[in-house]
Amino acid sequence: MSHPAARVLGMLELLQSHHRLTGAELARRLGVDGRTVRRYATTLAELGIPVTAERGRDGGYRLGPGYKLPPLMLTDDEAVAVLLGLVAAERLGLGTEEPATATALAKIRRVLPPPLADRLAAVQEHLGFTLRRSTSQARPATGTLLTFGAATRQRRRVRLEHRSFSGAATRRELDPYGLVFHAGRWYVTGHDHLRGEMRTFRLDRIGAVEQGEETFTAPDGFDAVAQVTRSLARVPYAHDVEVLLETDLVAARRRVPPSVAELTTTAGGVLLRARAENLDGMAQLLSGLGWPFTVLRPDALRDEVAEHARRLTGWAARVSG
Repeated sequence: MSHPAARVLGMLELLQSHHRLTGAELARRLGVDGRTVRRYATTLAELGIPVTAERGRDGGYRLGPGYKLPPLMLTDDEAVAVLLGLVAAERLGLGTEEPATATALAKIRRVLPPPLADRLAAVQEHLGFTLRRSTSQARPATGTLLTFGAATRQRRRVRLEHRSFSGAATRRELDPYGLVFHAGRWYVTGHDHLRGEMRTFRLDRIGAVEQGEETFTAPDGFDAVAQVTRSLARVPYAHDVEVLLETDLVAARRRVPPSVAELTTTAGGVLLRARAENLDGMAQLLSGLGWPFTVLRPDALRDEVAEHARRLTGWAARVSG
């Protein structure tokens, strides 16, 4: 809900769902400040929606008695696009820790004409995916995602609490350059003032986060996706791997994900650099690419490739019966 118009509609939805909400509660749920909530209330009133503001320290907002939002009007194409988007987001894990997909689908079905709703339900019930369902339960809080989205757009530094893989907690200041959803997880990347360098953090490991007043300038042409995939490829493992692939960079990038290895053009082909926890898995990857290659390091990878070749030879010699 990063666009102002979306947040105005979000405020209307909250006021319809609750008898009364304080300004502080609306601000918290929408991820804005109290002044912005008052501006949204004015916008709703200008649109002819009766929003009543109660003044005072504990003042709040409510809708006029009997007001109901007009029915949602969607064409068949729009309804299909919305439903498929929600279903795909749930399948990919593209969401936050609050389970909102099912309720959103239910609301859409309630306002659609019965024949169209029934046809869409048939599509959903019999829709198959070749993508593997995300099993990750580690999703960020909605407020965390919205805060980073606003700070990235407004180029504002944030203060955050981060928990590492080992459980160690640190407080940091970060200039967020971009948000990335990759392999079922949300990441933020930017300049970490604690380390004085570019860092990438998983949003589900971030606790409290607060946008500050300090501003920053992101590097020209910064590519958040490339930065996140590079940083994930450099996660420390047991083995540093370098392999020369006898192919071109375009073909290599089609077969080797950026989160697995760095690929660069070099004399004789493409240089693959990666860090691997298990060399047998790297041997299987290389053998499946279908190109000649030369292991530059470590020497143990050559042994694993040879062992994998022996296994393949043994399997190829098998006969049924």
